[in-house]
Amino acid sequence: MSILERLRVDKPVVQAGMGGGISRHELAAAVSEAGGLGTIAVSGPAAIRRELAAVRALTDRPIAVNVLLPFAQPSWFAAAARADVVVTFWGRPQRRTPGVWMHQAGSVEEARAAHAAGADAVIVQGIEAGGHVRGTTPALQLLEQVRTALPSGFPLLLAGDIATRTDVDRALDAGAEAAVAGTRFLLSEESHAHPQYKQRLLEADRTILTGLFGLGWPAAHRVVPNEATERHLGADGEAPWTNRVVNRMSGVGARHIPAAVQARLVARQRPESRLLTPQTATDDRPASLVRAGPLYAGETVTRIDRLLPAAEIVASLSA
Repeated sequence: MSILERLRVDKPVVQAGMGGGISRHELAAAVSEAGGLGTIAVSGPAAIRRELAAVRALTDRPIAVNVLLPFAQPSWFAAAARADVVVTFWGRPQRRTPGVWMHQAGSVEEARAAHAAGADAVIVQGIEAGGHVRGTTPALQLLEQVRTALPSGFPLLLAGDIATRTDVDRALDAGAEAAVAGTRFLLSEESHAHPQYKQRLLEADRTILTGLFGLGWPAAHRVVPNEATERHLGADGEAPWTNRVVNRMSGVGARHIPAAVQARLVARQRPESRLLTPQTATDDRPASLVRAGPLYAGETVTRIDRLLPAAEIVASLSA
């Protein structure tokens, strides 16, 4: 039995958990109702419980919750356990839920660690992916390496460079059980990305892999250029050394930074700021973050030219 059959997911399409509140119950429910696997990505146990309650009012189809390990505390996992799937990312793989658990990995070593820790499936993330990028290898190449390293038949999903049915077919032909799409679903009607953020992505002709927006989470991320990147980055995408030092120092104990402090930092963020947080522009945050925050997007952004309802996106990826 495949992992999709086990979960009662009809189509080999998974909506990536896009954090910071981009993927909430509306998007997740629409994806799951269309036959894919929708994913909620919010911070804190109260928000997770609230979004799960809201999504259960819209669908009885399977739902995943994405948990970011640099910030998660035990209460997050207790809340996320009410979902059908818990997906973890960016940290040492460890089972923290009794239900179905997937871990997103960016290397063969991390995939092996997830398998050894009892993961039910591994999401293989290629360097093409948007948002925070664990991988350093092209997606299909890494998928082949992980398939060789893990036992035959162990469930693998592929993230990175997924925007069309052709991309999904290529992933399935290479041995993945499903394809995980982020940027394509960010550019859906149901995503909570700020309207100006969506418009910037529709107009984008390139992405940058950088560490600029790393306050509290000093990790590589792929974004579309904006006023902040134009002000601070060199031609190679390298952040100034002062930003890199501050980001590294702030990474210690990031999960314990009070929410009120984080909110003040986000509210004061400007393109010229040295303290640039990973918080992105959602439709309920200041529009100034479109200029001063990270506009997360994968390399597929240059191949997407319009917003669509999530159900249409699922159909286009699997029809």
